[in-house]
Amino acid sequence: MKIEDRVIVVVDKPTRIRRTNHADPNKNDKTEAKISDPSPYQKKKKMKRSESEKLILVKREPNGIAYVTINRPKSLNSLTKSMMTDMAQAFKSLDRDDSVRVIILSGSGRAFCSGVDLTSAEDVFKGDVKDLESDPVAQMERARKPIIGAIGGFAITAGFEIALACDIVVAAKGTKFIDTHARFGIFPSWGLSQKLSRIIGPNKAREVSLTATPLTAEVAERLGFVNYVVEEGELLKKAREIGEGILKNNQDLVLRYKSVINDGLKLDLGHALALEKERAHDYYNGMTKKQFEKMQQFIAGRSSKKPSSKL
Repeated sequence: MKIEDRVIVVVDKPTRIRRTNHADPNKNDKTEAKISDPSPYQKKKKMKRSESEKLILVKREPNGIAYVTINRPKSLNSLTKSMMTDMAQAFKSLDRDDSVRVIILSGSGRAFCSGVDLTSAEDVFKGDVKDLESDPVAQMERARKPIIGAIGGFAITAGFEIALACDIVVAAKGTKFIDTHARFGIFPSWGLSQKLSRIIGPNKAREVSLTATPLTAEVAERLGFVNYVVEEGELLKKAREIGEGILKNNQDLVLRYKSVINDGLKLDLGHALALEKERAHDYYNGMTKKQFEKMQQFIAGRSSKKPSSKL
């Protein structure tokens, strides 16, 4: 069920009916309705319902950056089935939103995501793992917009796989990426068995996965998985800085560039180069004379300025 299709029914406070016998015998009995306050149980139930609706937070900023936050810190952001569905739909919705150009993903508290909530493991794993609508990783992979992962604390198993689905990864110092599939007898289905070896090399990937040895942010940076390692307090700031760098560029080309990189990674080099040629041909053939003139004006304007010392 899609997030936007859900209907939340709010029920007014319960009423308690009290019958009152009046002293005047000539008067009929009357019924007095008195509104009572919710019981402690009802208040607790209402609070739990409110909290469950906010386990995946979505925030949009006017500049084009959107934030998705896994918000279950007391459980180290472990994922329930409903959280997975909400997260998948959040990415799908943001990707359709033309005002959003970059998405930053993070977790509340001291962990990015500690994986699937194993108390509901049967509900999760016996469901349809091929259901892309409720699969957050599938929706992240489908997203045209760049996704920046701001990873702090722990990214364990499913959390590790979600981090691998990001286009750019910023990690706080001391962050650990841990694959516990083999330890708990869980078969990977969000890409860890295939993606990690292609990024850090097969030998190191086998060590990380078969021994459940933590991969630290610092080592992950050296191996090319993590882009930057920063102080914990600088995590979102650095992710935002990268996002703002993306915002300065041609939005259409950003989307096309991400697409050709990601699609090319699925091919051998020869076919990937052919894919680039084909898409470049289609792109330039679709440009109007006015667009070429605008490109030339931009290049001329840049060349007339003093070169920047920064890339």
